[in-house]
This record gives sequence, structure tokens and C-alpha cells, in this order.
Amino acid sequence: MNVLDRLDTTLRVFGGARLEGSVEVQGAKNAALPIMAAALLARGKVTLHRVPRITDVSVMWSLLEALGARVALQGRNSITIDASNVNKYRAPYTLVRKLAASFDLCGPLLGRFGRAEVPLPGGCVLGTRATDMHEAAFRVLDADVSVAHGYLIASARDGNLSGGEIEFRMPSVGATKNAMLAAATARGDTIVRNAAMEPEVVDLANFLIAMGAKIKGAGGDTLRITGVRELHGVEYSIIPDRIATGTLMLAGAITRGDVTVKNTRPDDVLALQVALGECGVKVSNGEDWIRVQAEHVKGGTDVVTAPHPGFPTDLQPQMLSFLCTAPGVSVVEESIFNARFSYVNELVRMGADVRVAMDNNTALVKGVASLSGAPVEAPDIRAGAGLVLAGLAAAGETEIIGLEYIDRGYERLEETLSSLGGQVQRSSGIIPFSEPTGTFETSAYPSV
Repeated sequence: MNVLDRLDTTLRVFGGARLEGSVEVQGAKNAALPIMAAALLARGKVTLHRVPRITDVSVMWSLLEALGARVALQGRNSITIDASNVNKYRAPYTLVRKLAASFDLCGPLLGRFGRAEVPLPGGCVLGTRATDMHEAAFRVLDADVSVAHGYLIASARDGNLSGGEIEFRMPSVGATKNAMLAAATARGDTIVRNAAMEPEVVDLANFLIAMGAKIKGAGGDTLRITGVRELHGVEYSIIPDRIATGTLMLAGAITRGDVTVKNTRPDDVLALQVALGECGVKVSNGEDWIRVQAEHVKGGTDVVTAPHPGFPTDLQPQMLSFLCTAPGVSVVEESIFNARFSYVNELVRMGADVRVAMDNNTALVKGVASLSGAPVEAPDIRAGAGLVLAGLAAAGETEIIGLEYIDRGYERLEETLSSLGGQVQRSSGIIPFSEPTGTFETSAYPSV
């Protein structure tokens, strides 16, 4: 049975252990997925390093193969992608429904074939995932766009895209990525205003530049792209995962531990460092490491999620779990997704005191003396991580079902936490990553 179809895995967390030690962080999921999609534009082989071994990567791998690409594992965290035989511009719904990032295929398919047919996004249910800004960007690039039978269909009017001026009503990571991917080989110049500034967007731009694209302004709110006729193969290393970094920092904080995250980029998680400092957590860093010392948490803080460089929405559940254990009252406001507090009832089952406002965008958190272990269910990737952190701090055992969500974003999370002294066990023994076209063992991770 394919690992992607296993939905019965659980995680058992035995709370009370103080996490201590150092650990290296994985490559960034949210950079690896669009970069894998961007490989469709290359006229040559692409080799990617530091690719996280997670099920979302398996899904994107399968999508690329379904379109005709050849993908192969090269060592533990490296893959090669050869898109020379790709001959399809319609992505299969059976795979797209598993992965919101599969929508990143629109831009490269449109750029390569002048046509893209991709089902509307799937993945975690976090609220409305509008595609209107993607559609508007494609229209500016001289494409006809429609939605029919659950698919977004985009077609260059004369077979080739043309540059134009795109201005988003708000910074959108997904729309910015698709605009870059489509414009990289369009005729003429493209300007993208109010562009997303997330590190993963910058990493995608740097990857495209390494393949021969002409992109200026990545990391700012205005991109200038001059289309080129074709892009070439390249060898490239994915940036560290700032969300996994933040999750591990918060694992140290919630257990009042002393954890150092290595091989990361401290500047990518500045907002979290500030928030933890406000709570009395000592945070120090160097060029590629961050240390969290949380012996003296003095209270909570207020957090509002925002586009980068603001507090990341993907760290909101983990931060809220930590605040459940901090003295006093905290307020967490979610400004990105409109259904991201669905996990709060699970925390309440563990003894947390959290109230979500009627608008479903704000949560009032009152710190409690202790959480207690309970059976809970992960509704999405980051909420699942938040429940794992709560389990680390809780008295007794917490059993988390929905582990397949956590495996979508975290590489061997139970092993990582165990290496720091946490007591975390995968009860089913199912692996979170396998080569989609190969076989895998259910008792251990693939040996590569």
C-alpha cells in the first residue's frame, strides 16, 4: 500500500521531559515544493539538495511523474528531476487534492506549454483558498483564464505569454510564486507589485535565477522580471525550514528546556524570537544557530499573524500551545486564514483555557498550571505540531491521531524530539516518506 493512503497512524507523547540538546533542522517544505514544480521549466536535469523527506514531497514527486518527468532519489535528501519528456499540461485531481502546493504547477505549465489545467487547491482545510489573484496575474500576462469542473484552465492567447504589470491587492505567497514562474519565460518585462516577501518566495526566485531567469527585487515588495527564452538545468540547495525551526524552538520553550537549532537562518524567525523574549524566554543566536533557554517564563504575550516579516501563520498553533502554559493572559489574532483555530477544542480537552471569539479570528488564552494528556486529533499540519508540543508539556500520555498531517510537513518529528529527550513514539511504525514509484518498508525509514 502506498504511504500516501495510510490514514491510521498515531503518535504517543509522554509529557514531562525537559528538552535539552542541539538538533539540525530540515530543508524548507514551502520552498522545496514550488522549486520542484519550477523544475518543469528547465531544459536539462535539476539536482536539488536538502529536500525534506515528507509526504508532501512524495505527492509533488508523483505529480511530476504523472506529467512525464523522471524523478530519482540521490542520497538521503537529494533528488534529480529530468523534465525533458514532460508532455502533459493537465494535473490529475487524485494527487492535487492532497496538496495545496500543487497549485504551484500552474505557472510552470503555462510557461512551458502556453496552457495549464490544474484542479483547485487541496491540502489542509485552513479556510478560504481564493485563486482570484493567481487568475488576475495570468490575465495580465496575456492568458485566458476560466474555472470549469473544478479545474483552473489558463491558456496563452497566442500560444505565448507576454509581460505586464501585476499589482496584488495584498501580498500573496501563492500568487507571487505563480506570477514569477509564468513570467520567467514570458516575452518582455513583468513588474509584480505588493509581492510576498517570504524567504521561500526568495528561495524560488534564487532557484529560477540559477537556472538563467532574470529576476530583480526578491525579498522586497516589487519584483522585476525580464523573460528569457529558456531555462537550463542546475544544482541547488533548499534553504532551512523556518517553520520547523520555530516548532523546535517552541518545543524547547514549552518544556522549559534548553534547545539549540543548528544549520538554520535566525533572521527568518525574528518575529518568533521577539515574542519569546517578551515571555521571558532567553533567545540567543549566531550565524546559523538559535538557542532557546526557557527556565524562567514570566508570562504570555499578544501575537498577530502577518505576512513576512511578521509573525508566521504557520507558527500560530505552536505558539498558542506554548502560551497555554505561560502565566497570565495572551491574545492570538489570526489575520491570514479564516479557519485556523479548529484545533483549539483539542487543546481544551487537554485542560487548556482558550476562548475563540465569534469572528473566529481571535483567541483569548489564559495560562494554566499544567496540561493533562488526552486523546486528540490533528486537523492539519501545524495544528498537529501544536498538539505534539502540548503533549510534551502535559502530565501523562497524549495520543494524537491524524499523524499523516504532521508527516506532510515534518521529517521524522518523533525522532527529532526524542533526540532532545522527549518521549515520543510512532505507534503504527508507518514511514512518512517513500519513493512514490518504488516500494517501502513499514517498519523503518527507507534505506538510501
